[in-house]
Amino acid sequence: MHPALPLAGGSSRSPLSRRLLAGLLPLALLALPLSAPAQQTDDDLPVAEIQTFAEVFERIKRAYVEEIDDGELLRNAMRGMLSELDPHSAYLDADEFESLRESTQGEFGGIGIEVGMENGQLTVITPIDDTPASRAGLEARDQILRIDETPTEGLSLQEAVDLMRGDPGSEITLTILRQGESSPREVSLTRENIRTESVKSELLAPGYGYLRISQFQTRTGDQVAEHLRRLERDGALDGLVLDLRNNPGGVLQAAVAVADAFLDEGLIVYTEGRLADTAMRFSATPDTPAPEVPLVVLINGGSASAAEIVAGALQDQRRGVVMGTESFGKGSVQQIMPLGNGEGLKLTTALYFTPGGRSIQAQGIAPDVQVVRGRVEVTENGRGVREADLEGHLGARGAPRESAEQSERLREDYQLGEALNLLKALNVVRQRDR
Repeated sequence: MHPALPLAGGSSRSPLSRRLLAGLLPLALLALPLSAPAQQTDDDLPVAEIQTFAEVFERIKRAYVEEIDDGELLRNAMRGMLSELDPHSAYLDADEFESLRESTQGEFGGIGIEVGMENGQLTVITPIDDTPASRAGLEARDQILRIDETPTEGLSLQEAVDLMRGDPGSEITLTILRQGESSPREVSLTRENIRTESVKSELLAPGYGYLRISQFQTRTGDQVAEHLRRLERDGALDGLVLDLRNNPGGVLQAAVAVADAFLDEGLIVYTEGRLADTAMRFSATPDTPAPEVPLVVLINGGSASAAEIVAGALQDQRRGVVMGTESFGKGSVQQIMPLGNGEGLKLTTALYFTPGGRSIQAQGIAPDVQVVRGRVEVTENGRGVREADLEGHLGARGAPRESAEQSERLREDYQLGEALNLLKALNVVRQRDR
């Protein structure tokens, strides 16, 4: 075995180490009060720790098995400093900063998946609608064990995202482990240039609308208002399902605009942090496209951040019934701070609170009506003979029945079917109360 390298003494510091100390120590000394009390205050720079940092930097530069660039080493130090704060704070190099900008604008390259770290394991938060990830059947809480041939253990979140990005048309294989399954599976996907429309709508039945928000982008609030107008072209709605399942969140202002579409007064969300400018309150305005339509909000474990703000506001204001399963519980606010040269910081600066004062962070939104995911199965002999089964029966008159395609969709999506049933029941009660 090779002998251990001796500890560096004061005279053996590298020029870089000396430059670091020369720059950092005067700053630390300037921060100390003139009387130099024994008790260090919160504003003092920790001189001993800065000296230790410079020593560690020097030892890595001198003894690491491969030569490493000074700039790369410092960027890695900044990444580590931020990654140890919480899962959502991060140092963003120029590429990462641009990638974040693209995702909030609704266009980016890759497979269309939102991921995070859960107990140190790369985990799917949600696949984005109409992307390779959603078409391949990836689900919230799937653990990603490998990206092509690279194990994800030990990778940072950004390193994993970088591996999953690539040129449109290129192939990628993910090895995933799903909850409740004993062995992993491989999923092959083809990367695409992801352009996402965050809002979709349709009529589930005459008078009953469906509004799906896949994520909260800059223009989501305007898109929701437009889709509500489309749904009401054939008459006023008797009910609406707002689907926020597997919505990873996004822009705060977009969440406020969506909640405002259904509320004509009252608080929507407020934030609290250490700095005065992080304490914000957002309230509804009287100009509201759909202030009275009966509303059911669908959430699940993939509903996070901005989606939880909307669900929490509508729940606390008793504006709609929240149905599904408990949401993700991401209730922290990140500010994007440019650093120059196209780089930036994503730093957690505050926490979200619902109008009723509930913290979303690590708590999530509990549904008013819990309905787990499922599928309605109809057996061959599941019902008796009906008139419509008899040969030569007379056709129905009046309004047509729901299409077979639509009925099949409701059978495939049990939660959606239950939401529609609840809206119909609410409408019956409203009519009786008139």
